[in-house]
Amino acid sequence: MTTRQAGHGVLTRFRTVPGIRAVASYRREWLPKDLVAGVVLTTLLVPQGMAYAELAGLPAITGLYTTILCLLGYAVFGPSRILVLGPDSSLGPMIAATVLPLVAADGDPDRAVALASMLAVMVAAIMILASVARLGFIADLISKPTMIGYMNGLALTILIGQLPKLLGFKVEADNLIGECAGVVRKIAEGAVVPAAAAVGLGGIALILVLQRFLPKVPAVLVMVVLAIAAVAVFDLDGHGVGLVGVLPEGFPPFTIPEVRLSDLAPLLAGALGIALVSLADTISNASAFAARTGQEVRGNQEMAGVGAANLAAALFQGFPVSTSGSRTAVAERAGARSQLTGVVGAALIVLMLVLAPGLFRDLPQPALAAVVITASLSLADVPGVVRLWRQRRAEFLLCCAAFAGVALLGVLPGIAIAVALSVLNVFRRAWWPYNTVLGRVRGLEGYHDIRSYPSAEHLPGLVIYRFDAPLFFANAKTFRDAVRRLARADPRPSWIVVAAEPMTDVDTTAADILEELDEVLNADDVHLVFAELKDPVRRKIERYELTRTIDPRHFFPTVEAAVAAFRLSTGARWTSPGAEGTAGAPPDGPK
Repeated sequence: MTTRQAGHGVLTRFRTVPGIRAVASYRREWLPKDLVAGVVLTTLLVPQGMAYAELAGLPAITGLYTTILCLLGYAVFGPSRILVLGPDSSLGPMIAATVLPLVAADGDPDRAVALASMLAVMVAAIMILASVARLGFIADLISKPTMIGYMNGLALTILIGQLPKLLGFKVEADNLIGECAGVVRKIAEGAVVPAAAAVGLGGIALILVLQRFLPKVPAVLVMVVLAIAAVAVFDLDGHGVGLVGVLPEGFPPFTIPEVRLSDLAPLLAGALGIALVSLADTISNASAFAARTGQEVRGNQEMAGVGAANLAAALFQGFPVSTSGSRTAVAERAGARSQLTGVVGAALIVLMLVLAPGLFRDLPQPALAAVVITASLSLADVPGVVRLWRQRRAEFLLCCAAFAGVALLGVLPGIAIAVALSVLNVFRRAWWPYNTVLGRVRGLEGYHDIRSYPSAEHLPGLVIYRFDAPLFFANAKTFRDAVRRLARADPRPSWIVVAAEPMTDVDTTAADILEELDEVLNADDVHLVFAELKDPVRRKIERYELTRTIDPRHFFPTVEAAVAAFRLSTGARWTSPGAEGTAGAPPDGPK
């Protein structure tokens, strides 16, 4: 390869970087809208960044560092024109649950920052590796019911955890129940600081009212400005209200996080959970906003972009980030057209840190708690729980179990429980699938579930049985037992036709059980017949040599063909239910 060819290859790869493509295709008419949207977005980024940093158990300034770098990182490597990344309310408790136990002995904030930055490095590595391996489907491991339960538990955890800061006292506890008991005890002891409670509760009320009736007004910024003004007017500092204080001046230095070797295992466990939640957030938000803006969702590139954003934040004293639906919506409403909006927001935060680090020194801590609590309320989905109760009780119970896992065991065990429950629910449905007997219904084409149509007709000596799942090691015995019950009916059928269209697979364990089943049925002069078996599954059955026992002539392309062959060989006529025994009854067992 010549030097010119090599240079051309590097230039080609360079042009595939999303940020470079965005600059090349940028339209001049977008600039005013992106600048205005960047200014509006900054009014939300600053207070939320500081609040979510404290939610994660870290100094407020790290939230601004994180916001700056993740916006710049995603602007270069993220494929979406509009998604906004940053510190997130759903990740804050997970970061705290991972980092704080490792610094509990000395409580050193510098060590906490280093641990959080290493956590972000691990999240970045996981996201980038998942992108390379095209593992975006992993986000589907959490079903909606379990995610609703997890988020509701997370919202409650955040709410209870922020109440002490909101009311002006501290509570030492290791779990949600302990925090609840501590809050109640402190309130009973009269530890509430009235001025702090007034600022915090008033801030929550103001944000909710503005969001409800004046959605275009930056509610968080209005509340923050009024809270700072209240400090000056009413001398809240002298009445026991904690303030943020002066932030460090200037831009954070490039820092490679240093942690102990013994910290890596617990950090990795936390990083896996954070990466999974961040991945689910990213895919869902990217899909929602892409549909509204006419863009195509590129899941693997989104993972790479979020990974790059996490790595950029990690190298400048930041912590893990994710996409934010609320901040993206603010940018969209403000007219954002490209990632220049985020770049403008990052630049304005840098200017604030360099030129006016004391701008938020009089911001009350209860006001930050109000920001976090209102964000936690947006995580909760009570109507979703009610809908699950009405529509499907099994998924309602999954939701409740995920909620209890977060509330009783903690945030990180909660996400593990949510994933495990989702996977087990899928396995349960395949293990005990719906199965039924089919019959002919006058006036309707095809063959139909006799549970839905009790008057369906059947052919004496023939049972049409449908098993709605792939046949594999876990459910093969369920299938065998159901067929055996049908074969023992009185009068005994001579054909059991399996409507096999839902059977998308047959594994080797199931093949062995099918062979044994067919031999037992043949001994009783009952024939196992398959209809509508998919070609790939039929080829597997032939490869398993099942046709040694199952007659190759007993495979039919359609149920109608199998019924026609049976009628041709027996002369059977359609019979109404109850006219001849119970051969057409559905098998007992799981439905």
